[in-house]
Parts: sequence; structure tokens; C-alpha cells
Amino acid sequence: MRSWPAPNVPKLPGQSVPLRLYDTSAKQVRRTDPGPTAKMYVCGITPYDATHLGHANTYLAFDLVGRVWRDGGHEVHYTQNATDVDDPLLERAEQTGIDWQALAEREIELFRTDMEALRILPPREYVGVTEVVGEVADLIAQLSAKGVTYELDGDVYFSVSDAPKFGQVSGYSQAEMLGLFAERGGDPDRPGKRDPLDWLLWRAERPGEPAWDSTLGRGRPGWHVECTQIALANLGPGFDVAGGGSDLIFPHHECGASEGHAATGEWPFARFYTHAGMVALDGEKMSKSKGNLVFVSKLRGAHDPMAIRLVLLAHHYRADWEYTPDHLAAAEARLARWRSAVALEAGPDAEDVLATVRERLADDLDAPGALAAIDAWADRALAAGGSDTSAPDLVRDLADALLGVAL
Repeated sequence: MRSWPAPNVPKLPGQSVPLRLYDTSAKQVRRTDPGPTAKMYVCGITPYDATHLGHANTYLAFDLVGRVWRDGGHEVHYTQNATDVDDPLLERAEQTGIDWQALAEREIELFRTDMEALRILPPREYVGVTEVVGEVADLIAQLSAKGVTYELDGDVYFSVSDAPKFGQVSGYSQAEMLGLFAERGGDPDRPGKRDPLDWLLWRAERPGEPAWDSTLGRGRPGWHVECTQIALANLGPGFDVAGGGSDLIFPHHECGASEGHAATGEWPFARFYTHAGMVALDGEKMSKSKGNLVFVSKLRGAHDPMAIRLVLLAHHYRADWEYTPDHLAAAEARLARWRSAVALEAGPDAEDVLATVRERLADDLDAPGALAAIDAWADRALAAGGSDTSAPDLVRDLADALLGVAL
């Protein structure tokens, strides 16, 4: 499946700062230490509705990760999936009378245009689950050969009793895991399961549902194992960062980590598990199931996409926050002020601004601190000017390269 076009990223002078990120599994901020090629997997959308601000908040966070690594001289190998067959998609297709494949294709295309408008650097591999059903089935067969699965009415489950590292990503208690499992696509109460937390790897064909021929018979993959297969196939085990929203900590990343461990014998499956916060509207987390969404496509129909990006950058990526229209008004004012400042023929020296922005982003992606540094430079430039004719261009380039904001 094709990705979206990449924006040009300016090369900056001077030395970068090594990136430190919060690792959910370690419960602390640690220094990333990628090799010449930094490897990152970020879980993609289930395309039954348009991209909302919560999605954009997540993908912008990992866009910053890639930008900081690139500034440090690393090549970035970024992979993302699209869950283009799953229960929510099929349910929405039935409700609306739209073919599920047409619905997925429409929403994935809208997602691409939203990401391009927001200047999110694209993944090297953008993989739809329907493209790799056979490969996922083969991985499940490998897991079965290792004795960590069992069948129930033709479905295949991973046995949590055979996952010795289970719980080490989230750190959640048994009670917490059971509650979240029921809320987030699990089936703890299904009769015949050996343990309520055993999770589905393969769903045997049901009447009226899409299914594929495979080594497991006709059916389709469960949710978690698709990302495990796509990450393994493109990045291999022990890649640098597995990312997504904080609602993916459990069960999605927890289950995927144990699948990767069982398949390869290596732990951890990813060296960092990093998660973006949730965006709320009217007091509740934005979610398709609740319908309380602010769509990126609608916002960019009336507002500069760079202002939308600045709305997101104004909040630390791990924070939960609530969107209001005031955020967009403030972002538009900031964007106008920055553009006025870099349009000057000269300005105050900006080397310290570059150093500060690098330091703030390297410190667990402190984007608000980076914005404050550019704000201060813009205020000085607009109030008193300056004699450095290269400063406006340097600020323009650093805002572009490190924050993704085109001025």
C-alpha cells in the first residue's frame, strides 16, 4: 500500500542532542541509542472514519521522534500499518451500507491527505493487513508449533500462561488488565477459553464476513498479531521504538510484545514502548465510538494546517488534554507572529534558539519548551529587530526541520 509524499527537511548546522524518551515498560525517561538506522513502528488507524485530532496528536509525536533522530544523522526506518479489516470497520460498513473495502480505501486516502497536509514524515512501509493475511497466518502457525496456542471452535488463541513476560509492558494488575481487555476488543467471558486474558490470533470464517485461504484454513487475523508480523517482517526484533496512543498500552502492545518474544526468543520485542496522550472534547476522550470527534480534514478546510500542527505541539505528547477552539485561535496568532518575524531582513542571533529547541526536543519531546524558545526570539525580532541577516533563515529552517512547521 502506498504511503504519502515526504516534505523536504532542511539540514541544520551544528551538533544535535541525543534523544531521551519515556519508556512505558521501564516507567522512566531513558536515552535512545539507535544504530546508524533508527527503527520505529507506530500502530496505524482502523479506517472506518476520518482522521481526528487524537490520531494527529499521536502521529505528530512520533514524527518528532523521527525528526530528532534525523537531525542526529540517523537514517530512520519507519513502518506503520492500517487495520483495513476488523470488526469496527465491518460494523460501520453494514450501518452505512458501504462496501467495507470501499470504506477502508476512502478513509485511508483521507488519512494520507491529512498526514501530508500536517507535514508528517511518511513511513517507509505503509502496510494494510489485507496485504499480509497469508504472512500473519504463517506467523500464527509458527507460534502454534512452539506450543503457545490452542484452538477453540476453529479460532486460534494465544495462551497467556505461555507468555512469561506478559504484564511487563504495561505493569498493570490482573484486575486492571481484565477490565481493559473487555473494553478494548478482548473477549474475557468467552466460554471454553483457558484463561480470560487469552487473546485471539486467528478468527475462523463466519457467514457474511470476509475471509482468506491460509495455512490455518479460511479466516482472518486477530488485531494484535497483525502488527507483530508487520514489525518483524520489516524491522526485525529489538527495534528501537514501538509507538501509539496510550490506549494501546494494553492489550495491544502487551500482547504484541509476548507474541514477538514467543516467535523469536528475544526480549524486549521493542527497546522502547512510547505512548502519546489522549485528546478530549467536552470532557471525554475523543473516540469514534463516542462520536465526539474534531476531524483534521474539516479543520484544514478552514484553517492553515500549520496552525493545526501548532495546536498539537503546544501540548506535551504524553499529556492528556482537552481541545477547545481557543487553542486554534492561539495557534493562528503564534503562526502569524513567527511568519512576521522570519520575514524580516535581519533579526537577533538565533544560534541559541537552535540549541534550545534541540535541547527541549531531546528531553522527552518537550515541544512546548521548543515553541517558547521560538516565541521569545520572534518577540525580540519584532520589537527591536537585529543585525544578523542569517537569523530569520535559520529560525525558518529549524522550525521546519525539527518541528515540522513551514513558515
